[in-house]
This record gives sequence, C-alpha cells and structure tokens, in this order.
Amino acid sequence: MKKTMCVILASLMVLGMTACGSKEQEATVEAGFKPALDTSASCHIDVAGGYDNFEALEAEFDRFNDYYPNVELMFTKVDDYNNMIGTVLDGNDAPDIYVNYSWMYGRDQYKSSIDHAEDLADPELGFNLDCIRSNIILKTDDGKLPMVPVFSNTYGMLVNNDLFEKEGLSVPTTYKELVEVCEAFRDKGYENPMMGFSREETTSLFTLTSYPYFCGTVADDAEAVKKLNSLDPSAGEYMRPTLEKMEQFLGDGCVDISACDEIENNYEAVILRFFEGDVPMMTASGDTVSGTEKRESRSEAFIASPFKYTFVPIPMSDEGSYFLDIPNLQFSVNKDSQNLDMANEFMRFLISSEELNKMAQKKGLMSPTKDLSFNSMYAAFGNVPESRILSPEEIGLTDDAVIQFRQAVYRFCTGEVTIDKAISGYGTFTD
Repeated sequence: MKKTMCVILASLMVLGMTACGSKEQEATVEAGFKPALDTSASCHIDVAGGYDNFEALEAEFDRFNDYYPNVELMFTKVDDYNNMIGTVLDGNDAPDIYVNYSWMYGRDQYKSSIDHAEDLADPELGFNLDCIRSNIILKTDDGKLPMVPVFSNTYGMLVNNDLFEKEGLSVPTTYKELVEVCEAFRDKGYENPMMGFSREETTSLFTLTSYPYFCGTVADDAEAVKKLNSLDPSAGEYMRPTLEKMEQFLGDGCVDISACDEIENNYEAVILRFFEGDVPMMTASGDTVSGTEKRESRSEAFIASPFKYTFVPIPMSDEGSYFLDIPNLQFSVNKDSQNLDMANEFMRFLISSEELNKMAQKKGLMSPTKDLSFNSMYAAFGNVPESRILSPEEIGLTDDAVIQFRQAVYRFCTGEVTIDKAISGYGTFTD
C-alpha cells in the first residue's frame, strides 16, 4: 500500500511540474513579440543610413520575416548621409525608416530629418521604450520623440585582462588606483602601461580621458552650461578643474605622448597596436571597440598569442569612474511612409531588450538597453552607479561648446598653450 501511494504521489508531482513548465513556457511566449497586423501582408520597407553595410540590421530583417514572410526589408546606403538625408526625405523615394541623430535637432540644415519623423512617444504605437536607458531617450522641446537609439556609445579603455591576471594586478576603478597600476606595470618592464591616439584632437586620448570628468563638473550647473553654450569668454573658467586634472594625469606619467604619437589613427591603428599584446590599457571610444573582433584575424601578434580583453571606464576621479552615455545611432520612422503601419510594426519588433541586444552584439557596439551584463565586453559600464552615469545631451552641452572644450584640452596637453591661455581662449578656438 505504501509503495502504491508513493507511486501515485510521484506521478502527481511529475504532472504538477509539467503543468508548471507549460505555464512558464506560455508566459515566455506571452512576453515575446506578437504580430499586430495581418501576417500575410505584402509590402516593401526601406531603411536608409550611412553605413556601407549593416549586417546586424539585416539579421533583424530575417527574424522579422519569421512573422511577416511577405514583407521585403532593405537597407540602403545614402552617400554623404548627413548632408543628403533631408533631400532624400523630401524626394519621391523617401525611406520608411531612417537613421537620425540628436545633434541634428535645432539646426536649420537638418530640419527635414526632424520634421519628417513620427512621434515615437505616441502610446498608441505600443513601443517598449522602458527597455532603453532613459537618459539617452531624448525628446524635443515640445515633448515629442523623433528618434530612438538602437546603439549607444561611450569613452573608455580597452584592457588586456590576461596581462592584469599574469602580473597579479586589478583593473583600476579610481584615479589613485590607475596611477598605482601604471607604476606597477612600469616596474615590471612594460614601457607603455597606458596608450591612446594623440595625433589629432578628435577622440584623442586627451578627449577620452577628460570629457567624462568635465561633464561631471558641470552636470548640475545650469548656469555654467548656459555660458558654455553661448561661448561666453568667461565660461572658460569652468574648464579649469578638468585642465588641472589633465596636468596631474600627464605629470603622474601614466602615458608617454611620444610613443602614442606613433599610432596613425584612432581606429584600426589603435586596435592593431593594442593587439601587439604589450599594452595593458588603450584608450578608445565605443566606435573603435566595435572594430576589434573583425581585426583579430588581421593581427599576426594576436593570432600568435590571443588574449582576453574588455572595455572599461577610465577612472579619472578618486570617487570612481563616470559612464558617459551617448546615443550612437538612432532610428526615426518617416511619418509620410506609404507603409507606415508596417514600418511601425518593425520598430515595435526591434525595440525590445532581446532584439536590440542581439543587434548590438553582432555590430560590436554598446546596446542602449538597461541590462549590459549580457555582453562581457561592456559589462563593466553596467556596474557604474546611476549617480555617475552622464548624458551630454541631457546635461545640455551643444556641439559648439564641446568643440571649444576639446580644442582647449588638446592644445594644453600637447604643450601649445598654458592652462590660463586655454581658459582665456574659450570661444575662439577653430575646429
């Protein structure tokens, strides 16, 4: 009798567990994408951008076709994209979805790219905007959302994790630790513990190390941002703390500028120099990092001695690193599209943690979603506390102000001007 009861109880438990499993599977299906239109619908959706190829997006096209097999989706490259997209949108063959940039907002020459954009914040569209980090969802002054980020970008440094492990050192998280790690590597015979591109101002190691720190000094000062944006000569004083920090950084011997000058560009040359395997830390932008995987096979040194590497924030403050969160690529829907419903359906499919993460990982860029733990390359940025995550667009700094800052820092760090000269020259520097 006892054996019979045990068998019956065991059977009931198995049935119960099977039922629970079924419910969990049903819940997963419920949470996934569900078509809202006729799945037999047939149309053509054109997505326009400036990339030579967009394999990551085309993979999304294939997944969308699992739901809508008769919808033809195509990516079209537009030459001289930033200058031509307005003309393309005003023409007869305007795309249904197109790449947009938040810096275009408020500039007359890019007015069409904003005017043609549908308001993606409209709740009737059903987009899951909650999956995206809120500080890079940027609305216009009238509360509309003309674009949503599909990739994001930031500044940081590539780290050779194998070298850190080999030498028994930890990746630095504060400025004090950064200086100590550089000194420890030098003591162990590494000539260049930290390197970066230094030949030109744009995304030079000076910009990558200083700009997040600078944003942290003005993030809560609306008056400072206003003066900086108006290129008020007195606004140069707001740069002093950052310039002094860069003076300390160079004085602490973290980098050898003459060695950095040998790196020819801030993309492929940076990556291939890092792949030589003798540089523990290499400053880079997320755009540069996106090209690392494809260049592993182009580096004889890396092929001979591969190593694990990740991308982490540069700790320029003793309170910890800043995560400068920047939209990289944003999509808009052409409100005049002949296939507006299906264009919105594709966007509803794409704007989810699952699809955005897949596309970002394939492209090698940072995902705009809230969870960065899925990608070990960028996971360190997900550990930065919210109070130290900064968005330049949210702060309100304009491109004109940023150009002045970058020029001032570059000219000081390369010895062209003193700190005082850099400060007094604010508003007069040419790009």
